[in-house]
Amino acid sequence: MRYNKYLKWFGVASTIGMLLILLGGALVTKTDSGMGCGRHWPGCNGQLIPDEITAEVLIEFSHRLVTGAVGILIVILAVWSWKAIGHIRETKLLSFLALFFLILQALIGAAQVLWGQGDFILALHFGISLISFSSVLLLTLLVFEVDKKYDADKLKIGKTMKFHTIGVTIYSYIVVYSGALVRHTESELSCTDWPMCRNGDFTLPANFWEWVQMGHRTAAALIFIWLGIIAIHAFRNYKNQRVIFWGWIIAFGLVSLQVMSGAVVIFTRLNLYIALLHSLFVTLLFGLLTYMVLLVSRSKRK
Repeated sequence: MRYNKYLKWFGVASTIGMLLILLGGALVTKTDSGMGCGRHWPGCNGQLIPDEITAEVLIEFSHRLVTGAVGILIVILAVWSWKAIGHIRETKLLSFLALFFLILQALIGAAQVLWGQGDFILALHFGISLISFSSVLLLTLLVFEVDKKYDADKLKIGKTMKFHTIGVTIYSYIVVYSGALVRHTESELSCTDWPMCRNGDFTLPANFWEWVQMGHRTAAALIFIWLGIIAIHAFRNYKNQRVIFWGWIIAFGLVSLQVMSGAVVIFTRLNLYIALLHSLFVTLLFGLLTYMVLLVSRSKRK
């Protein structure tokens, strides 16, 4: 139908917009631009549009503008999807989640600007945005009827793969939170070697910042191993179901890029572009994992 054609464009625009919000938020954090507009929200330094533009003001104010514009797109996408494809069982839930978590991450950002927040609360910000991104991504995939192209309702997935899919997706959120905690506690260079905090020294971390850094590295190593095990399981048992097979092969590729970019961030002493790639890879990985959960929910038992 013609209205679905335009709905698809809204879905693509909203998905790209959410990706820009996530990367913009990471840029704000990594450049210490969170206070670029001072203790003012939604205005900037007491003005609706700031007249004095510094790098910090530009980054923070641009992030707010993008969030506002994309928020409007997501509201339209959610309402339109509800009416157009509301008969698909996941549509209404995904529409609600996309809106709810977008508003929640905006409120947390505003609260940080106005009153300040603790590092452990701020670390939730990226993860909440991830949920909103994944909801928009899945909603867009439903609009494009990707699940029908892969006959998702005819997939046969065993209990082992279902356990791995749900388990690793939940665990990935823990990894994301630990990575955000590294940034917000400024623990990135508490360990200047890789993969150990100090290569050749197998002692326990010496302070809070080293514990945060090594805790994240350990969590990342475990998800790398876990996704490797799942990829092998998919290779052995799901070659005839290409969406499952390639989904997990790509997931392992993304987590490999995630680990490598994390190491390069340390080697380059927090190169901004590599750090943003690090955020991009985990965003794409989480989106893919949530799609695999959707497939599991549609599948029959093998």
